[in-house]
Amino acid sequence: MKPDIKETGGTNIGTDYVVEVRNLKMYFPITRGFLQRRVGDIKAIDDISFKIRKNETLGLVGESGCGKTTTGRCILRLYTPTSGQIIFNGTDISSLPERRIRALRKEMGAIFQDPFGSLNPRKTAGSIVAVPLIIHHIVENKNLNEAVAELFRMVGLDPSMMDRVPHEFSGGQRQRLGIARALACRPALIICDEPISALDVSIQAQIINLMEELQEKLGLTYLFIAHDLSVVQHISNRVAVMYLGRIVEIAGSEELYNNPIHPYTRALLSAIPIPDPLLDKTRKRIIISGEVPSPANPPAGCHFHPRCSLADKACHDTKPQLRDIGNGHEVSCLKAELLG
Repeated sequence: MKPDIKETGGTNIGTDYVVEVRNLKMYFPITRGFLQRRVGDIKAIDDISFKIRKNETLGLVGESGCGKTTTGRCILRLYTPTSGQIIFNGTDISSLPERRIRALRKEMGAIFQDPFGSLNPRKTAGSIVAVPLIIHHIVENKNLNEAVAELFRMVGLDPSMMDRVPHEFSGGQRQRLGIARALACRPALIICDEPISALDVSIQAQIINLMEELQEKLGLTYLFIAHDLSVVQHISNRVAVMYLGRIVEIAGSEELYNNPIHPYTRALLSAIPIPDPLLDKTRKRIIISGEVPSPANPPAGCHFHPRCSLADKACHDTKPQLRDIGNGHEVSCLKAELLG
């Protein structure tokens, strides 16, 4: 488990933070009829705020459909947010035109969930890794092969494999190719969208160790999106928990796993498998009743209240805000003091 990175005062985003997300919303329109009349919205992200310090890893967890991947794509500006701010290295990029975003993209990288689907099957491995170097004019053509070879060596691949095509690589090797491509422009931030979930368990540890080594060597900053809570605990300095488009809890990794406050976080952590069968029998599992509401029609007040055993009328009527309850631990629950 990585040490927590403590929050400090001040608002100098350009110095202290790589990313600051403020009140971000991303709504997708629901349309009907021949004229495609707008009749509602899918509220994929519904007013979230968080910061990522330089050289830290922020884990973003939650069940499928909660908005994790959409958050990453908004930060990369693959989506234009409905509202809110995304401040990247001191610049608000949330509403920048595409021509200016293109220049900033060399400072961002992305590692995708499916290492095969994210690689062009008709291109050689070397040409795939070379694409960012060519587009952003990072190196001259005469030095291109050596630059690609160095990226291969950096991620543990033999440069002699540069002429192979993606299907000639194993799953772990393909993900190493994806990492090499993400590193090509030496980005300040890498969005890791479930980078190990499609890999064999034996390979997952290798990729995680590689990412940690590269972070230490190159001073990288990660937003690590995942649903595997054990992996997130290992790699993250801080962890944010999402539910139905909102962040319900965010804290240092050790603090969150040892002292979860929000009822949803507690339920998630109670589901982590424990390899010791005797210890597993003694722990209490928290079962959440009901189904996840539709993001097209989320509940009023606290989004989690229809499934929470502690909910009352206030939870139905009032939208809880993230608030610090001490030790950099933020939670959006009206009953946080009772649960802490």
